[in-house]
Amino acid sequence: MNLQDGLGYIAATLTTASFVPQAWLTLRTRNVAGISLGMYSAFTLGVLLWLLYGIAIGEWPIIIANAFTTALAATILVTKIVVERSNRR
Repeated sequence: MNLQDGLGYIAATLTTASFVPQAWLTLRTRNVAGISLGMYSAFTLGVLLWLLYGIAIGEWPIIIANAFTTALAATILVTKIVVERSNRR
């Protein structure tokens, strides 16, 4: 592994891990009041596009980080949508 890949894996680990507490809290409490639907929609789409970019260029640090981040962000986004729909009823 070269220095650039090492930096990529460290950055990917830190930025992806930062979403774990938010996803865990959101799933545990179902409190989505402070979560912006617009921001998480745009963010999730952006991370998905980074994942596709990583796949296109074959860069594993980008692929791995964005696969996990897409899953975590999508979990928060789906929870936001489901909770808000159930609160409207």
